[in-house]
Amino acid sequence: MAAVADDSFELYDLRVEVTAPEGAKIYCGAKVGDYFELKGEMLYLPPGQGISIYSLAAVLPLLAAKQRETHPNDWMSTDAEIACPDPNCPSRLRIIRGPKRRFRHSETTAVKLDKD
Repeated sequence: MAAVADDSFELYDLRVEVTAPEGAKIYCGAKVGDYFELKGEMLYLPPGQGISIYSLAAVLPLLAAKQRETHPNDWMSTDAEIACPDPNCPSRLRIIRGPKRRFRHSETTAVKLDKD
């Protein structure tokens, strides 16, 4: 592998927002418009707002992939709504890509880059 002079990489900031059909009864404790943000590895909730651990568990496996650049034909580039895991709850979590943020490998891990 060639030496890497610049150890930086970019990830999208994400906003994950609750949506539902108008007038729908939501069972997971969320309200339409509730959201959280993911910046790097840090998840931020607005003050006084929570999120169901079951809803979080449904969306969590997709977030690392949504933070990264994907091929335009990849379903990860186009699909952005995750259904609530409660089959009786009509809410969805919409993943919205925001601006890119730059990180440095050396500041995010103790593992060194290959210098060969």
